Amino acid sequence: MTLNALTLSTLFPDMSRPNFGVFVERQARELASRPQADVTVIAPVGIPVWPFSLAPGYAALRALPRKERWRELTVYRPVFRTIPKIGGRSNVGAMTRAILPLVRRLHAQRPFDVIDASFFFPDGPVARRLSKALGIPYSVKARGADIHHWGTQPSTRKLVRQAADDAAGLLAVSEAMRRSMARMGIDADKIRVHYTGVDLDTFELTDRQAAKAALDFNGPVVLSVGALIPRKGQDLLVRALPQLPDVTLLLAGQGQYRRTLETLAQELGVERRIGFLGSVPHHKLPRIFAAADVMALVSESEGLANAWVESLACGTPIVISDVGGARELLDRPEAGRIVERDPEAIAAAIRAILDNPPAQAAVRESALRFTWQANGDALLAHLQSIAASGAA
Repeated sequence: MTLNALTLSTLFPDMSRPNFGVFVERQARELASRPQADVTVIAPVGIPVWPFSLAPGYAALRALPRKERWRELTVYRPVFRTIPKIGGRSNVGAMTRAILPLVRRLHAQRPFDVIDASFFFPDGPVARRLSKALGIPYSVKARGADIHHWGTQPSTRKLVRQAADDAAGLLAVSEAMRRSMARMGIDADKIRVHYTGVDLDTFELTDRQAAKAALDFNGPVVLSVGALIPRKGQDLLVRALPQLPDVTLLLAGQGQYRRTLETLAQELGVERRIGFLGSVPHHKLPRIFAAADVMALVSESEGLANAWVESLACGTPIVISDVGGARELLDRPEAGRIVERDPEAIAAAIRAILDNPPAQAAVRESALRFTWQANGDALLAHLQSIAASGAA
């Protein structure tokens, strides 16, 4: 029997944000590619109440179609209202009210067997309410900040815990995330480790010197891929740069933290050796990974970052902090270094790799077990078991 799955995700790409939640989209497409599964995606769009909704960028979100075919998926994009800065808890109710009529109508036309919530907040608590209203069992996936932030905030941690307790099954992006959830009191027996995937045909080995020449890169290049926010630790990379006088640092990502990083670079006198690439389309990342000598991401917290795996798949070693699934990923010395979140330690690790670069093929070996085929197999089996249990 075909599984009819509802994927619920506030992280999902659209025409105005093509990189937003691409890993969720790819996971949903992998599941939908199976003859045993039909997938409908509901990707709610949060737009602030007036007058905050007048800020640049929200016009594009308001203009999004409420239903469309997005890369072989049927995607619904109902709008819910948010309250900036203080409205985290209220998002659950607002989002539920916005999508419940739609889910009720779709469920009446063809009953859903399971809800696959792709992020713990607000998706998890909303899935819990939909489950209670319609009797559909649900699963929630923990990815990183959704547990580390929303699971610890006084205003939202109860909602996160309730969503975990009432779910028929849970997923975690790493064993380390599973342990973090268990320390919060979540039943570890309900949690299945579900690693991300990487497109090995897209993120592939390329001659590094040829890649550098194609992009007009010169000398040693350190790349960091991630949103420009304090949690990602790009400031520590900037502070490490004076100890790496021959290195160019490229930051792929966008965010308001860019101004702080630019000011810091000027204070340290390294502004001419930093390049801000902005939001790089996902399909263009492989050539940048290939041209970099090191990919560094020293985050304060992570689950298991997609950028880690994608870099390794391109044969580029990584320097990362000891967070999330770092130790699960780096299974061989060629793949990179785990460092303290300290500029001197970061600089030393980068220098060690630059002075003795590993073979690209040896680096790539660490990524070969992270396939979308394996990801889809595990997700299908997980959701089928939940649907078969009939627990709602």
